[in-house]
Amino acid sequence: MPRVSSSTPLPSPSMASTLRAYALPIILFAGAMFYQLVLIPNAFPSSHYDVLQIERYSSVDKVKEAYEKLESKWNSAVEVLDIHEFLKIRYAYELLTNPLWKRDYDIFGIDEQLHVVESVSKRYAGKHISELEFPLLQAPAGSIDHSSKVITASDFQYIFPDAKPWLIQLYSSGSERCAQFSKSWNKIASLLDAIANIGMVELGEKELAIFLADRRSTGKPFFRNGIPSLVAIPAGCRAAKCISRFHGELTVDKVTNWFATTVLALPQINYYSKESLVPNFLGKTSHHKVKVIFFSKSGERAAPFIRQAAKDYWAYASFAFILWREEESSYWWGAFGVESAPAIVFLKDPGVKPVVHHGSVNNSFFMNMMENNKQQELPQLRSATSMELGCDPHGYSRAGYDTVIWYCAIAVGRPSLELNKMRETMCRVQETLSKHSQVDAVSENQSLAPAVDAFKRRRLTFAWLDGEKQKDYCQFYLGHAASDHTCGQRRDMTDIPRLFVIRYVRNSSTVDLRTQEKTKWKSLLVQDLMNDSDPAGQFVAGYKGEDDVSQITHWLANIIADGDSRDLPFFTLRTPKLVQDDTKPIWSKTAHGIPLKIMKQSILSGLSGLSVYLEDPRVGPFLLLGALISLGTIWLRRSQQGQPSKPSQPSSNQPSESNQRSSKTPAQDERKLKPRDRLRSRPNKKAVPSMTDLEPSDAYQMPLSDSESE
Repeated sequence: MPRVSSSTPLPSPSMASTLRAYALPIILFAGAMFYQLVLIPNAFPSSHYDVLQIERYSSVDKVKEAYEKLESKWNSAVEVLDIHEFLKIRYAYELLTNPLWKRDYDIFGIDEQLHVVESVSKRYAGKHISELEFPLLQAPAGSIDHSSKVITASDFQYIFPDAKPWLIQLYSSGSERCAQFSKSWNKIASLLDAIANIGMVELGEKELAIFLADRRSTGKPFFRNGIPSLVAIPAGCRAAKCISRFHGELTVDKVTNWFATTVLALPQINYYSKESLVPNFLGKTSHHKVKVIFFSKSGERAAPFIRQAAKDYWAYASFAFILWREEESSYWWGAFGVESAPAIVFLKDPGVKPVVHHGSVNNSFFMNMMENNKQQELPQLRSATSMELGCDPHGYSRAGYDTVIWYCAIAVGRPSLELNKMRETMCRVQETLSKHSQVDAVSENQSLAPAVDAFKRRRLTFAWLDGEKQKDYCQFYLGHAASDHTCGQRRDMTDIPRLFVIRYVRNSSTVDLRTQEKTKWKSLLVQDLMNDSDPAGQFVAGYKGEDDVSQITHWLANIIADGDSRDLPFFTLRTPKLVQDDTKPIWSKTAHGIPLKIMKQSILSGLSGLSVYLEDPRVGPFLLLGALISLGTIWLRRSQQGQPSKPSQPSSNQPSESNQRSSKTPAQDERKLKPRDRLRSRPNKKAVPSMTDLEPSDAYQMPLSDSESE
């Protein structure tokens, strides 16, 4: 009886699974057809030379000759064209007979007035050709202002190593858009004048214009958004790869913002509302910085020279913008004394009247204002200002290196309303001493003379200290008992600011020891002593009176008179170091460490650069080749998987499994075994005797003569 095979035919795959398997080649094939049938024809339309039935880049004379031939056909009624076809021929004739327009079209493909054909076709639809008005194309109505430097090819070699960045406009003398952009360009140039060089390149400088233009995939130069086109060359740029091009809308605000952000890496200055100004700006900026607030009517971004000032003065000031609204004018008048916009406000110490300037400013005027108002009236004692203020035992007085005794009055406390009141009082004390030092010595109050003289000679300085941040420094001078509500983290709602004066006396013996030569063992001893002491001795006096300007002023005068006349005791213990300030501004860390906006602009420019390859005629064939390769690969893999496997049952004319196993040599069996199985199979063989095995059968025991058995 014949045996029936147990193998059954495989079920045929469904249509859905087949489509899923061949999805990639289908997508690639569809993309190839889309490129070849849609994108490529649109990317390479017929040129104006084709409309006139002449070769590309023909001369002006040939263009006129071709148009005259077509015109003779119309006049002889041999050939009748509709209005749209005639307008295309007339447009090509007028464009290619103008030398400037023809040059721009031949080299860069610039065709600004192409929309005229459609608009005129709609206007004269159904009318005869004789009713048309010529010329169709109009020359630029305005002139292009050449106040900026016009750059030639010979000048360009000196631009790259320049210390200031360059912003260059590529323009054509025959372009209407360039003429309209002339006013905006002059405003951009005025805003960037202080921080950048401004130049212009006419497309007649063919080699230079081609070098600065974009390139298609075929290598032909073009301008992605037409002309005018803006190019930026960073400072110190020495290669073409560092040149960046502007591809956005040609407005003053967007161009200046792009140049300031991308090329100059200047910080952005944020806008705040009436509700967000205090919590998001005044409450989060550093206490020692002057707050500079701009009021704007238009809401445009900060001018580049203002952003440059924000970068240069980041250690002294913080900047903010506010959009002026008439309904909020009373609020700003009561808060800062601002009557209208534009205006600039400088906020300094608590209680000090803001400095307000109404009206617009230019770069030089604003730099003078910043230099005059960058410091607070009562500076903060920080690691960056301690040496400058003379409040450091390692430094010297502001009066000079020869001064032996000097004083530093410090108001200390946690940031609070109470500390603000103390800072305001100390500002009034400074004003009092300043007024007395400016009047005649005869009329001066003699009781204040020591303090007035010390302040005038810069032997007395004033500062305030953040007791919360500078906890160790604060506790060192006040002691732990008196610093509970002044130094360190706030534990309760009680804040008590305090005032103390440090009398510094320059220790000449310590200075002499530093300069003298010692033996090795003595130098080590002196070095240990110097490491445990400060170069200047200190005497600390705390104020325990009321928060009154007159009392504090007289107390300071008595301290200085006593300190200058008596040999007071002093200590030279090592003073705790002030907590270091941030070495980099916040905007610098975010802008350079995580350049989100620059990355976004780079990604957008990269995507716009990919659009050039959409017109590459090689993309379609590549996609088709990929579709064919993937199709063959998938078909081959599926055909191999669909083949039925051979039956596993043995036939009558084939040896049985046991016979096959017996016919194999032991070496073949052992070759197929794993290493672990080989070890298990070895005990079946005769083992080689070793010194640890049992006694061999042919062994002979030699008798010993000195054994105990004898």
